[in-house]
Amino acid sequence: MRHYIGLIHKDADSDFGVSFPDLPGLVTAGTTLDEARDMAEEALALHLEGILEDGASVPEPSSLEEIMADPKNRSGVAILVSVKDDQPKIVRVNVTLPGDVLEQIDKYAETHGYTRSGLLAQAAKKLIAEAV
Repeated sequence: MRHYIGLIHKDADSDFGVSFPDLPGLVTAGTTLDEARDMAEEALALHLEGILEDGASVPEPSSLEEIMADPKNRSGVAILVSVKDDQPKIVRVNVTLPGDVLEQIDKYAETHGYTRSGLLAQAAKKLIAEAV
């Protein structure tokens, strides 16, 4: 099983954010630490799947020492995030939404540390769980 270093960041008035120094642009968040870790695994799997679908090569994970040698990474708490082999297959879909709704989704996702896909997946899971 492969692992990447995720960095957890938390401001007093924010959710727990997770970023991946080896994968710039990959960020996610959760309202609790456990949720942030779960979202990090899901976001990592989705991101790596997207890299492969684009025909690019997946970068090798850096060591903790390499990550923490960069001063900008020292404000985060390092965690290991696993790339699980038993993750459900990530499927790219095309959806149609009103433009204003998409803008709201993107704005919320950006300000709360989600990707668009991650936010939509979490919202769907929450609605389904509440309906059961």
